[in-house]
Amino acid sequence: MNKVILMGRLTRDPEVRYSAGENALAIARYTLAVDRRFRRDGEATADFINCVSFGRTAEFAEKYFHKGIRITICGRIQTGSYTNREGQKVYTTEVVVEEQEFAESKAASQGFAAASAPQGMPVVDMPSPSAASADGFMNIPDGIDEELPFS
Repeated sequence: MNKVILMGRLTRDPEVRYSAGENALAIARYTLAVDRRFRRDGEATADFINCVSFGRTAEFAEKYFHKGIRITICGRIQTGSYTNREGQKVYTTEVVVEEQEFAESKAASQGFAAASAPQGMPVVDMPSPSAASADGFMNIPDGIDEELPFS
């Protein structure tokens, strides 16, 4: 069985390309920084995992994912190799994403961005509390169902 579940923060915005041809397929690549459970010499350490998603999953990543947000992914490990321009064989390992979802609220994600932003860098304002309903959840606009990658 080849099954991977990871939770981490995106190290950069997803890089999305579309395949050539009549039925272009979106291909998104991003890297997750996944914290290790144990610390070395009291310092936090992380693994940087390359991920790739296809189709609607890739389109969702392009539209909603950005550097710094915390996500959870489920997929499989895939290895491969290619020969680079210098004629050397390069081996690759990446996670092919089958499912992905947000692991924190938008406000928490923006709070992380504000805490990690260099001094003097502008941070996007958080939505007003009036945007949420009485139970604390945001209302989903009508007609968005076809854009969501889950049902």
